[in-house]
Amino acid sequence: MALAQPQDDRPHAPVPVFFVSDSTGISAETMGNALLLQFPSVPFERRVIPFVRTAAEAREVRARLDAADGAIVFLTVVDDAVRAELLTTRALVMDLVTEPLTRLEERLGVHGDHAPARLHGVGDVHRYNRRMAAVEFAIEHDDGQSIRALEKADLVLIGPSRCGKTPTSMYLALQHGLFVANYPLIDEDLEAEVLPESIRRLAARCVGLVTSPQRLAEVRAERRPGSRYASLAQTRWELSRARRVCSTHSIPVVDSSTRSVEEMSALILQSLEQRGVPPR
Repeated sequence: MALAQPQDDRPHAPVPVFFVSDSTGISAETMGNALLLQFPSVPFERRVIPFVRTAAEAREVRARLDAADGAIVFLTVVDDAVRAELLTTRALVMDLVTEPLTRLEERLGVHGDHAPARLHGVGDVHRYNRRMAAVEFAIEHDDGQSIRALEKADLVLIGPSRCGKTPTSMYLALQHGLFVANYPLIDEDLEAEVLPESIRRLAARCVGLVTSPQRLAEVRAERRPGSRYASLAQTRWELSRARRVCSTHSIPVVDSSTRSVEEMSALILQSLEQRGVPPR
């Protein structure tokens, strides 16, 4: 059946969204937000309700959900009694555990533990430790602060200041366990149109991040309004020179002006794979 089309172009009121969990709520947020991203025209008002582990706590949460008109709930609760209490709410509930867990049980022929620690636990310890080490590496090598052990980098992000290098580095570290350094190209580098000496040997592992001059000027103006650093003339010059540096060293470039961190990360990973650059 076709979905009904809206009758007018009036803006949506924010839709209340709750991420309810028996643990931190990170799993509910991650899975729920992946679905909400499919509705960019709808504003959402998000709230996390973590550590709901007893029926009494669930009743209090249910009352809160019922009071929110038109609420949507993303639920990651494995205890049957707690979940049953929450499912009596008038809100729309997206149960992110029951159906997937049931289907896995049927396929594997084994009954799951239905324990909160299992749902939100580490799982692959080696992968977890790798990601934590990658986060530490990204913090140490943020914004060119350190060149110690730089040869361990899987990836070096380069570009003018405020083009999105830091959040992209952290995302790749936390989500993919990549050891990422990021290095700002300053005026001296841009004038010479070559990579700085400290990262030149890693050109095959570099990816450039750029944005639009207007967007970069806006972002910089939030930090240093009225400065040469935030002027449109300066951002145009820096971005143009940054592209030349990347062209000189055959470094791929990703434009961050209209892309999310997730989209940029996917393009960066694809670029490394196409260049045959495996993680260290």
